[in-house]
Amino acid sequence: MQYHLDTIPLWEVMQGHCQCPFCALQSQSERQEVQCALGEKVMEPASRIRFNELGICAKHHCQLLEQNNRLGHALLTDSHCRELLPKLDHLSGLVQKGRKGISLPWSGSGSSPMDTLLKQLEQCTVSCVICDSVNTHMDRYFHTFLHLWKTDVHFKTLWEASQGACMPHTIELLRKAKKSLHGSRQQELASSALALLKASMTREEEELAFFTQQFDYRNHGRPWGDSKNALERTVKRLRGGFDQE
Repeated sequence: MQYHLDTIPLWEVMQGHCQCPFCALQSQSERQEVQCALGEKVMEPASRIRFNELGICAKHHCQLLEQNNRLGHALLTDSHCRELLPKLDHLSGLVQKGRKGISLPWSGSGSSPMDTLLKQLEQCTVSCVICDSVNTHMDRYFHTFLHLWKTDVHFKTLWEASQGACMPHTIELLRKAKKSLHGSRQQELASSALALLKASMTREEEELAFFTQQFDYRNHGRPWGDSKNALERTVKRLRGGFDQE
Protein backbone atom coordinates (compact mmCIF):
# COMPACT_ATOMS: atom_id res chain seq x y z
CA MET A 1 0.00 0.00 0.00
CA GLN A 2 1.32 3.44 -0.96
CA TYR A 3 0.89 5.71 2.05
CA HIS A 4 2.28 9.21 1.55
CA LEU A 5 1.11 12.63 2.64
CA ASP A 6 -0.61 13.16 -0.73
CA THR A 7 -2.31 9.75 -0.73
CA ILE A 8 -3.52 9.53 2.90
CA PRO A 9 -6.73 11.59 2.35
CA LEU A 10 -7.76 9.28 -0.50
CA TRP A 11 -7.05 6.14 1.50
CA GLU A 12 -9.06 7.52 4.42
CA VAL A 13 -12.19 8.35 2.41
CA MET A 14 -12.03 5.06 0.51
CA GLN A 15 -11.74 3.09 3.74
CA GLY A 16 -14.59 5.13 5.21
CA HIS A 17 -17.09 3.58 2.74
CA CYS A 18 -18.62 6.98 1.91
CA GLN A 19 -21.19 7.46 -0.83
CA CYS A 20 -18.71 9.31 -3.04
CA PRO A 21 -15.02 9.71 -2.11
CA PHE A 22 -14.64 12.83 -4.23
CA CYS A 23 -17.63 14.51 -2.58
CA ALA A 24 -16.05 13.78 0.80
CA LEU A 25 -12.71 15.22 -0.33
CA GLN A 26 -14.40 18.28 -1.80
CA SER A 27 -16.26 18.85 1.46
CA GLN A 28 -13.03 18.62 3.44
CA SER A 29 -11.25 21.00 1.06
CA GLU A 30 -14.06 23.54 1.18
CA ARG A 31 -14.18 23.44 4.96
CA GLN A 32 -10.41 23.93 5.25
CA GLU A 33 -10.36 26.78 2.74
CA VAL A 34 -13.26 28.60 4.40
CA GLN A 35 -11.61 28.31 7.82
CA CYS A 36 -8.25 29.48 6.46
CA ALA A 37 -9.83 32.41 4.64
CA LEU A 38 -10.85 33.96 7.96
CA GLY A 39 -7.73 32.77 9.76
CA GLU A 40 -4.14 33.34 8.81
CA LYS A 41 -4.96 34.28 5.21
CA VAL A 42 -6.87 37.42 6.19
CA MET A 43 -3.67 39.41 6.75
CA GLU A 44 -1.36 37.69 4.22
CA PRO A 45 -0.62 40.18 1.40
CA ALA A 46 -0.54 37.52 -1.35
CA SER A 47 -3.85 36.05 -0.17
CA ARG A 48 -5.49 39.47 0.08
CA ILE A 49 -4.43 40.27 -3.49
CA ARG A 50 -6.14 37.07 -4.71
CA PHE A 51 -9.28 37.79 -2.67
CA ASN A 52 -9.36 41.34 -4.01
CA GLU A 53 -9.01 40.21 -7.60
CA LEU A 54 -11.26 37.13 -7.67
CA GLY A 55 -13.81 37.77 -4.92
CA ILE A 56 -15.99 35.08 -3.36
CA CYS A 57 -19.08 33.34 -4.77
CA ALA A 58 -22.46 33.45 -3.02
CA LYS A 59 -22.15 29.89 -1.71
CA HIS A 60 -18.83 30.54 -0.02
CA HIS A 61 -19.95 33.93 1.31
CA CYS A 62 -22.72 32.01 3.10
CA GLN A 63 -20.19 29.55 4.50
CA LEU A 64 -17.95 32.42 5.66
CA LEU A 65 -20.91 34.02 7.45
CA GLU A 66 -21.43 30.75 9.33
CA GLN A 67 -17.89 31.06 10.75
CA ASN A 68 -19.05 33.95 12.97
CA ASN A 69 -15.99 36.06 12.18
CA ARG A 70 -17.71 39.14 10.87
CA LEU A 71 -14.62 41.35 11.13
CA GLY A 72 -12.43 39.05 9.02
CA HIS A 73 -15.24 38.58 6.51
CA ALA A 74 -15.83 42.33 6.36
CA LEU A 75 -12.12 43.02 5.76
CA LEU A 76 -12.05 40.63 2.78
CA THR A 77 -15.29 41.96 1.32
CA ASP A 78 -14.29 45.60 1.77
CA SER A 79 -10.99 45.00 -0.05
CA HIS A 80 -12.81 43.32 -2.93
CA CYS A 81 -15.30 46.22 -3.20
CA ARG A 82 -12.40 48.68 -3.37
CA GLU A 83 -10.99 46.63 -6.25
CA LEU A 84 -14.33 46.65 -8.10
CA LEU A 85 -15.26 50.33 -7.74
CA PRO A 86 -12.69 51.67 -10.26
CA LYS A 87 -13.88 49.08 -12.78
CA LEU A 88 -17.48 50.22 -12.30
CA ASP A 89 -16.39 53.84 -12.64
CA HIS A 90 -14.72 52.96 -15.94
CA LEU A 91 -17.81 51.18 -17.25
CA SER A 92 -20.08 54.01 -16.11
CA GLY A 93 -17.90 56.45 -18.01
CA LEU A 94 -18.20 54.38 -21.17
CA VAL A 95 -21.98 54.24 -20.85
CA GLN A 96 -22.14 58.02 -20.42
CA LYS A 97 -20.05 58.45 -23.57
CA GLY A 98 -22.44 56.12 -25.37
CA ARG A 99 -25.39 58.31 -24.38
CA LYS A 100 -23.61 61.24 -26.01
CA GLY A 101 -23.24 59.37 -29.27
CA ILE A 102 -19.73 58.06 -28.65
CA SER A 103 -19.51 54.34 -29.42
CA LEU A 104 -18.52 51.90 -26.69
CA PRO A 105 -15.43 49.75 -27.43
CA TRP A 106 -16.15 46.54 -29.27
CA SER A 107 -14.96 43.25 -27.79
CA GLY A 108 -14.84 41.52 -31.17
CA SER A 109 -16.52 41.00 -34.49
CA GLY A 110 -20.29 40.90 -34.22
CA SER A 111 -20.41 42.16 -30.61
CA SER A 112 -22.61 45.06 -29.64
CA PRO A 113 -21.73 47.72 -27.06
CA MET A 114 -24.22 46.14 -24.65
CA ASP A 115 -22.52 42.74 -25.14
CA THR A 116 -19.21 44.33 -24.21
CA LEU A 117 -20.70 45.94 -21.12
CA LEU A 118 -22.40 42.75 -19.98
CA LYS A 119 -19.28 40.66 -20.54
CA GLN A 120 -17.18 42.96 -18.39
CA LEU A 121 -19.82 43.10 -15.66
CA GLU A 122 -20.15 39.31 -15.65
CA GLN A 123 -16.40 38.96 -15.25
CA CYS A 124 -16.80 40.72 -11.89
CA THR A 125 -19.11 37.97 -10.60
CA VAL A 126 -17.95 34.64 -12.03
CA SER A 127 -14.71 34.10 -10.11
CA CYS A 128 -14.18 32.87 -6.54
CA VAL A 129 -10.86 32.48 -4.75
CA ILE A 130 -12.19 29.62 -2.60
CA CYS A 131 -13.59 27.77 -5.62
CA ASP A 132 -10.23 28.14 -7.34
CA SER A 133 -8.37 26.71 -4.36
CA VAL A 134 -10.82 23.81 -3.96
CA ASN A 135 -10.56 23.02 -7.67
CA THR A 136 -6.78 22.90 -7.36
CA HIS A 137 -7.09 20.42 -4.49
CA MET A 138 -9.55 18.31 -6.47
CA ASP A 139 -7.31 18.20 -9.54
CA ARG A 140 -4.57 16.80 -7.31
CA TYR A 141 -6.94 14.24 -5.75
CA PHE A 142 -8.09 12.98 -9.16
CA HIS A 143 -4.48 12.69 -10.29
CA THR A 144 -3.58 10.79 -7.10
CA PHE A 145 -6.60 8.51 -7.48
CA LEU A 146 -5.61 7.54 -11.01
CA HIS A 147 -2.01 6.95 -9.94
CA LEU A 148 -3.10 4.66 -7.09
CA TRP A 149 -5.63 2.88 -9.28
CA LYS A 150 -2.90 2.13 -11.82
CA THR A 151 -0.14 1.13 -9.41
CA ASP A 152 -1.64 -0.19 -6.15
CA VAL A 153 -3.63 -3.43 -6.25
CA HIS A 154 -5.00 -2.88 -2.74
CA PHE A 155 -6.40 0.51 -3.69
CA LYS A 156 -7.91 -0.89 -6.85
CA THR A 157 -9.59 -3.67 -4.85
CA LEU A 158 -10.93 -1.09 -2.38
CA TRP A 159 -12.38 0.90 -5.26
CA GLU A 160 -14.08 -2.16 -6.75
CA ALA A 161 -15.73 -2.86 -3.38
CA SER A 162 -16.89 0.76 -2.95
CA GLN A 163 -20.10 2.55 -3.92
CA GLY A 164 -18.27 4.29 -6.74
CA ALA A 165 -18.79 8.03 -7.15
CA CYS A 166 -21.66 10.41 -7.80
CA MET A 167 -22.62 11.20 -11.37
CA PRO A 168 -20.71 14.53 -11.66
CA HIS A 169 -17.53 13.10 -10.15
CA THR A 170 -17.77 9.96 -12.27
CA ILE A 171 -17.80 12.22 -15.31
CA GLU A 172 -14.84 14.23 -14.02
CA LEU A 173 -12.90 11.08 -13.16
CA LEU A 174 -13.33 9.75 -16.68
CA ARG A 175 -12.44 13.14 -18.14
CA LYS A 176 -9.17 13.07 -16.19
CA ALA A 177 -8.63 9.43 -17.15
CA LYS A 178 -8.90 10.36 -20.81
CA LYS A 179 -5.77 12.47 -20.41
CA SER A 180 -3.69 10.17 -18.21
CA LEU A 181 -4.76 6.63 -19.17
CA HIS A 182 -4.44 4.96 -22.54
CA GLY A 183 -6.17 2.22 -24.50
CA SER A 184 -7.42 -0.69 -22.44
CA ARG A 185 -6.78 1.16 -19.17
CA GLN A 186 -9.30 3.84 -20.15
CA GLN A 187 -11.84 1.18 -21.04
CA GLU A 188 -11.20 -0.73 -17.81
CA LEU A 189 -11.73 2.28 -15.58
CA ALA A 190 -14.78 3.45 -17.55
CA SER A 191 -16.33 0.00 -17.25
CA SER A 192 -15.62 -0.13 -13.52
CA ALA A 193 -16.85 3.39 -12.77
CA LEU A 194 -20.09 2.93 -14.74
CA ALA A 195 -20.75 -0.48 -13.17
CA LEU A 196 -20.35 0.97 -9.66
CA LEU A 197 -22.48 4.00 -10.54
CA LYS A 198 -25.24 1.81 -11.96
CA ALA A 199 -25.19 -0.59 -9.01
CA SER A 200 -25.37 2.23 -6.46
CA MET A 201 -28.08 4.11 -8.36
CA THR A 202 -30.11 0.92 -8.75
CA ARG A 203 -29.95 0.25 -5.01
CA GLU A 204 -30.81 3.85 -4.12
CA GLU A 205 -33.69 3.95 -6.60
CA GLU A 206 -35.14 0.81 -5.03
CA GLU A 207 -34.85 2.35 -1.57
CA LEU A 208 -36.40 5.57 -2.86
CA ALA A 209 -39.32 3.64 -4.37
CA PHE A 210 -39.74 1.84 -1.03
CA PHE A 211 -39.76 5.25 0.69
CA THR A 212 -42.62 6.50 -1.51
CA GLN A 213 -44.61 3.32 -0.83
CA GLN A 214 -44.39 3.95 2.91
CA PHE A 215 -46.93 6.76 2.51
CA ASP A 216 -49.57 4.28 1.34
CA TYR A 217 -51.92 3.60 4.25
CA ARG A 218 -51.75 -0.09 3.44
CA ASN A 219 -48.08 -0.10 4.46
CA HIS A 220 -48.70 1.59 7.81
CA GLY A 221 -46.41 0.14 10.44
CA ARG A 222 -43.99 -1.45 7.98
CA PRO A 223 -40.33 -0.85 8.96
CA TRP A 224 -38.62 1.93 7.03
CA GLY A 225 -35.31 0.09 6.74
CA ASP A 226 -32.68 2.17 4.94
CA SER A 227 -35.24 4.23 3.03
CA LYS A 228 -35.59 7.21 5.38
CA ASN A 229 -32.71 9.11 3.80
CA ALA A 230 -33.06 7.55 0.35
CA LEU A 231 -34.13 10.87 -1.19
CA GLU A 232 -31.03 12.71 0.06
CA ARG A 233 -28.72 9.91 -1.03
CA THR A 234 -30.29 9.68 -4.48
CA VAL A 235 -30.02 13.44 -5.03
CA LYS A 236 -26.35 13.29 -4.03
CA ARG A 237 -25.78 10.41 -6.42
CA LEU A 238 -27.33 12.37 -9.27
CA ARG A 239 -25.88 15.81 -8.61
CA GLY A 240 -23.16 15.40 -5.98
CA GLY A 241 -23.27 16.37 -2.34
CA PHE A 242 -20.29 18.17 -0.87
CA ASP A 243 -21.55 17.98 2.73
CA GLN A 244 -20.65 14.34 3.02
CA GLU A 245 -18.00 13.21 5.47
